[in-house]
Amino acid sequence: MRLFFFLLFIAVPLAELAILIKVGEVIGVLPTVLLVILTAVIGVSLLKRQGIAALSRARQSLEAGKFPVESVADAACLLVAGAFLLTPGLLTDTAGFLLLIPVLRHSLARWLFEKIVANGNVHVETYGMGGDDPGTTPRQDGAPSRDGQTIETEYEDLDTSETPPSKKKLRNPKSSKSPWRK
Repeated sequence: MRLFFFLLFIAVPLAELAILIKVGEVIGVLPTVLLVILTAVIGVSLLKRQGIAALSRARQSLEAGKFPVESVADAACLLVAGAFLLTPGLLTDTAGFLLLIPVLRHSLARWLFEKIVANGNVHVETYGMGGDDPGTTPRQDGAPSRDGQTIETEYEDLDTSETPPSKKKLRNPKSSKSPWRK
């Protein structure tokens, strides 16, 4: 993996230089420099607009009591897009603009999320959720953490109907409208 990143940090700048030289030969030096500046300015303005929208969606999710997984993934992709757009060059600008397209960004984020979950390297710990004292954690009685075996929870049945528990239908988590579920 280190070799991959090493080659990436060498190959991308060399490819950028080659593209800028070729474009400079075709349209001239000054138009090439202006093109690079123009793409950065347009990209940053689009990035700002989409970033504010992602923050707004995250806030709405939190207010609704949901964890903003989609908004966090959007924000992470937008952060990478911003880094690409601010890096001078046409290749990185193209990658940044592609990440600004919501369909591509969501597909990439979903693919990465599935790869991370498939690796099994996902650890979720809540801290002070649900109005609890923020100084406490869910595991206070010396239970082992991150062993992947025990999930402790408390619940309250809010269903006041007289339907027996055996007749209640459970909600299928895959029926959710979230793009993270298939």
